[in-house]
Amino acid sequence: MNTLSSLDEMIAALRCLPGVGPKSAQRMAYHLLQRDKPGALRLARALGHAVESIHHCAKCNNFSEEEICALCRSPKRDASLLCVVEMPADLLMMEQAQCYRGMYFVLMGRLSPLDGIGPRELHLERLVRRAQENTCEVILATNFTVEGDATAHYITILLCAQGIKVSRIARGLPVGGELEHVDSGTLAQAVLERREVTG
Repeated sequence: MNTLSSLDEMIAALRCLPGVGPKSAQRMAYHLLQRDKPGALRLARALGHAVESIHHCAKCNNFSEEEICALCRSPKRDASLLCVVEMPADLLMMEQAQCYRGMYFVLMGRLSPLDGIGPRELHLERLVRRAQENTCEVILATNFTVEGDATAHYITILLCAQGIKVSRIARGLPVGGELEHVDSGTLAQAVLERREVTG
């Protein structure tokens, strides 16, 4: 039985990145070893530190080094509004658009039964508890994909059953588009033109 060499292990580890196949991983490994050993060591240290110190915020579920992230602790945010996004990149896009000053809940995915992602994997029970705190409106900012629409529909049913007002960002965004790839003006307009949805 052959054991992997250090180089083989490095190449195999790099393949865990999205879009990185065997050839790309091999090129990256060779580059780091041949041309940028300090960069490789810095990358290894940064990855190790991040994996050890970053977890999910107890309120919004976004990545954070503290139990409650700075955004959730900010007194400048409107606690009566709760925006639900699929991924941290979507939250960053919302913040860059500067069109929203409320709180967030990051699902860390979307409903996708074929991929084994159901309501439990998205921690929807935590979302319902968070929405019940002092929220007047939940804004669904999931992507306009089949899975994003299904996720928004499921959440709408859950929250409307609790008597919580739910709205969905307007479809100024392209159908099939994802928030992280949309310009901030389009996203800002979609948030401003959101409409209430019912279960």
